[in-house]
Formats: sequence, structure tokens, C-alpha cells
Amino acid sequence: MPTIIPVRFAFASRDLWFDPTGTQAAEGDHVICSTERGTEIGLATADAREVSDKEFAQMTNGAALKPVLRVATDEDLARAEELAAQGDDALPVFRRSIEACGLDMKPVGVEYLFGGDKAVCYFSAEDRVDFRQLVRDLSRELHIRIDMRQIGVREESAFIGGYGHCGQELCCARFGLAFEPVSIRMAKEQDLPLNSTKISGACGRLMCCLRYEFEAYRDFKSRAPKRNAVIETPLGMGRIVEYDTPKEQIALRLENGKVVRVPLADMEASEAAIKKSEELGCACRPDTVTRAALERLQSPDVQMALAELDRKNGVVENDGFDTADIFVDSKPRRRSRSAARSEVAAGSEKDAEAKGSAEPKRRRRKKSAGPEQSGSGADAAAPKPAATDAGATRRRRRHKSAEVDGGAGGSEGASAPAAAPRHSRKPGDRGGTSRSSTAPSAPAHAASESSGASDAQPKKKRRHRGGRGRGKGGQSGAGEQVSE
Repeated sequence: MPTIIPVRFAFASRDLWFDPTGTQAAEGDHVICSTERGTEIGLATADAREVSDKEFAQMTNGAALKPVLRVATDEDLARAEELAAQGDDALPVFRRSIEACGLDMKPVGVEYLFGGDKAVCYFSAEDRVDFRQLVRDLSRELHIRIDMRQIGVREESAFIGGYGHCGQELCCARFGLAFEPVSIRMAKEQDLPLNSTKISGACGRLMCCLRYEFEAYRDFKSRAPKRNAVIETPLGMGRIVEYDTPKEQIALRLENGKVVRVPLADMEASEAAIKKSEELGCACRPDTVTRAALERLQSPDVQMALAELDRKNGVVENDGFDTADIFVDSKPRRRSRSAARSEVAAGSEKDAEAKGSAEPKRRRRKKSAGPEQSGSGADAAAPKPAATDAGATRRRRRHKSAEVDGGAGGSEGASAPAAAPRHSRKPGDRGGTSRSSTAPSAPAHAASESSGASDAQPKKKRRHRGGRGRGKGGQSGAGEQVSE
């Protein structure tokens, strides 16, 4: 079996394998390696180890390993620092040259190889770019051989670095593994929200960590019952509402609305499920939760429900213990105002019904016209005795006026004056004058009496003030009315 040592370079997306024969390189050492581009310096990420032929062929695609020349000395490290500083100084020149040429590309970095004979310029672009003129301009500015290398957005994020949504360093910069394809199906399999801002990384693509747990989610869902399936439990039937894949638990909603989390390992398959899986030739999924599984749960509600079930079945005797006291709230619940009003209304209705059943309702009877109303005018004109009885009812005004009118109509020659009809005052009728002008004419003797009353005391006319829209004319008109 071949012996390899993984080495990481500054602008490489993953660790590369080299042959450490005769160098005694170990993890954490800086080593000088021979690569396809020339001599480079890198960091050994692990100790030398032996790998199988299958793994070796998968990682190297059958190519021979490049050797590790030596472990870096202090002089090599000092030279590496100088080359890194030259690369930082060359990056602004690279950016100005791109703007001068008007190319649609983004500069990422400039790397001077350890041999000092070449500088590699890294850039990212969506499409292919013709950079031949740019290479000539950079060679003239930097006085070195230029090699252009286009990289993707994932590699750009690995070079620049940063932190992800989880608060940790980006996976591409921390692990340095090869980029594997990530699809939206992996997010659906893990029940993640299909929101691009939540499942995308700093590079704008799907997060690399979606692939890490994809296999675990797919394996758990292949062994667990399907979502919304009905599961039989000692407390009744339950429906699967949620998966907890990291803990390998299933959330069940019971008939009373309680949600219970049961481990998948504690569930069993019934005989019907086993027979059905044999007929269909598919994997058998558990569909039953045993009592022992519920007893192992650290849930007071479940333990209380099991104890109540035992009392109902007669397994445990109820020694005068009222189970209803368990569910009494420690604090009385405040009643809303609407509930209090409804209770008061219901009580008043019950009192009214009880009172009505005890005493029959008295019907109000209309009083027929007696001899006082249909009699002669002398009887109508005669003074009525005052009601001295304390229990006499008070009669309304309209009844009294009706009696007076009836008495006046009974005799034409009566000396008693007829009572004038009472008019209600309304807005806009000028104090009732409009209604009095349109009223029917009174009898002759009533008119004479009213005229005598007017001669004795003249009626004052109401003085109108100049209001809205009258102006001076309205005021003068009011004055003329008063002079009359």
C-alpha cells in the first residue's frame, strides 16, 4: 500500500497528497513540494499514513504522486513571507489593469510561487474572458511571467474566508475538502424552509453543510413510519406530526391533544404490518407504541394518564381519590366582562320566569267611555272631585284633554271653555306658530273668548335677529317688524 501525506496550499480548494519518503515530515510542518506549476510551499495537515489501493486510485485518478522535497527551514519561511507580501502589493495592479481593459471579471488574489519564476493571478467570472491583452499589461507592470487562473464562487469564498449562519468558520475554508454537488432535494429531505436567504452560503450557492447530514436524514426516514400515519398506543390512537432526526424520535399527537415524543427504537411492528411488508416486499415500518416505551418517558402527563387508565380498567383501586382534583388550576381564572354580563342576564331571565310562573300577568284593559264622557254639557262643566284616595292611579294628560274635548262637544251652550290642543315644539316651526296658523278654526264662542283675551293682553311678536345670509337687510327687516 502506498504511503501519503496530505498538504494544504494557500490557493487550493482541498488537500493534495504527496510522497513523504525520506523527509520525516509530520503534521503541522511546512514542507517544500514539487507540483505541476513548479516549487511551492505548503502545510502538512496530518501525519504520513498508508492508504488502500482503491482509495488511492479514487483520490489521484491513477496519477503518480509528486515528492516532498524537504521540510521548510527558517530561510524558506522568511522567503515565503516576502513572496506573500509581493502578492499583496500586486493585487491593486491587477485590479487597475482589469478596469483599464474593461473586462467583466473579479480579481481574487495574486500568488508568487516559491521558485520565484511565475506569478499566478486568480479571478472569478461568470463566462469565459479573453485576457490576452491583460496578460501582456501585467507582464510589463510586474516584470514576471503571468499565469491566469479562473476559479468559481465556492473557491473564492474558501480563499477569502468568513463566517456562516451558524456562527462558525466557513466549511470550505475550515475543512478544505473537494466541492461536491449540492441540490435542493437535500434541503427538502431535511425539512428545511425553501428560502434562498436561509439555505444559501456566503458564496450565494447552496450551503455545503446540506450534504453532511443528508444521508442520516434519508436513512432515518426509510426506517420510520411516514408522516401523518396513525400509530396505536395504550392511550389511544396517535398521529405522527414531526420528525426529530438528530435524536431519532417521533412526535405523536394523541386524541386528547397532547404531543408525545417517542424514540424510534422503542416502537414495534404489529403482525398486520409485518404481513403487509412481506406481501409488498418492502421494509417493515413500526406502527405500535408499547406501554413500556411510554413508562420510560420522563413526562408527568404521560405517567398521570397511564395511572388514570389503570384506575378505569380496575387494575388499581381508587381509594377515595378524586382524579378531577389533579386538573384544577392553582389560580382561579378571571372572568371576562362579557361572560359576567351574560351570567347576570341569564339570572334575571330565570327570576322573571319564576315570578311569572308564581303570579299571572295582569292584562291592561281599555276603559270604556262612561257617562262622564258621553253625558250632557252640564255634567262635563261640573267640577270634578279631587282624588283623595292614596291608591288612585295618575292619569295621563292626553286622557284628560280627551275628556275635556268630549265634554265640550257634548253641549254647545256650555259656559266652560274648551281646552286648546297641546302642540309639541319642533325645530323650524317658529315656536309652534306655523302649526297654530294651519290649525282648524275654533267654534264661534271659543273665537270670541280668544279675541277678548287678546284684547286684554296683546300678543308679543318674536323679534328676529339678523342671521346667516341676512346681513343689514335682515336687521332692518327685524326693526320694521318690531315697529308694527
